[in-house]
Amino acid sequence: MIQLDEKIYFYLLAIIPVMVLAFFFLQVWKKRTQRHFADYKLLRRLAPNKSSFKSALKLILLLLGLTFLIIGLVNPKIGTKLETVKREGVDIVFALDVSKSMLAEDIAPNRLEKAKRLISEIINQLASDRIGIIAYAGQAYPQLPITTDYGAAKMFLQSMNTDMLSSQGTAINAAIDLASTYYDDSEQTNRVLFIVSDGEDHSERTTIDAVENASKNGIRIFTIGVGKPKGSPIPIKRNGVVESLKKDNQGEVVITKLNEAVLSEIASEGNGEYIDGSNTENAVEYIKEQLNQMDKKEFEAKQFAEYKDQFQWFLGIGLLFLFLDIFLLDRKTKWLKKLNLFNEHENE
Repeated sequence: MIQLDEKIYFYLLAIIPVMVLAFFFLQVWKKRTQRHFADYKLLRRLAPNKSSFKSALKLILLLLGLTFLIIGLVNPKIGTKLETVKREGVDIVFALDVSKSMLAEDIAPNRLEKAKRLISEIINQLASDRIGIIAYAGQAYPQLPITTDYGAAKMFLQSMNTDMLSSQGTAINAAIDLASTYYDDSEQTNRVLFIVSDGEDHSERTTIDAVENASKNGIRIFTIGVGKPKGSPIPIKRNGVVESLKKDNQGEVVITKLNEAVLSEIASEGNGEYIDGSNTENAVEYIKEQLNQMDKKEFEAKQFAEYKDQFQWFLGIGLLFLFLDIFLLDRKTKWLKKLNLFNEHENE
């Protein structure tokens, strides 16, 4: 397993093609200048020991030296030992509402971005819990299976938007049913589902049935409300500019409201609690306290340990190439001249 400490230094490799181009144009310029001074045969007589290939060889050595030095700055590390470590945690699934109503801007910058920030901040507070992510609107879609890779979770989270599901609407029951399939550990005593939504639900009766089934399977359901109870229109944007507002079949502007009653009922039936997500800091702190109070399930996870620095090898090889470049002269070497490997004095 390889780990790179300072990936930003890879940008320095951009100097390599620049140097190659500069060398090429320099050689073209030198040849043109020499032709104005004298012809090829006369130049060979004036400078009989000048090598025609060593300038290119010196450039190759210089580029190799710089490349290895840059890799050394990146500091590659190799995991020399695979260990099985014990971790304790809770299985957590986030079900994020990605319906069009989440584009309402009654909470800055909009409900969806606020919800994504809430989930991201919650993930930042986790230690060894396993997490999964579901996107839902008119149907539910698995976004990330249960994992301990928080980096991947945030990456998938940021890519979520209201266009990812073609079926619009808000079917919370579908999200709950899908979440129930995420918990792959039958011995896990604490299974938590966070539903992050504005509470609009187009299948309230079947949602309660889904909550009851989830509760029987030991899943606690917490709901996080994003939006304002007074509601807001849904802007339709193109290239970040509002073109119009979403309207219903009668041509009236649709006002979407935070339905706290639905979210509270779901949380109550699911043996959890409703959390107001308008204040990110307060909501995250409360959720952290709730998770800390839960019993943790011990599980095993394999990971590479004892990463060892390898930068010294690259720095050493890089300095060796630079040393050879410095002491390699442009004139012909006697023993190479005798071998005439590059046919340098063929036409002398």
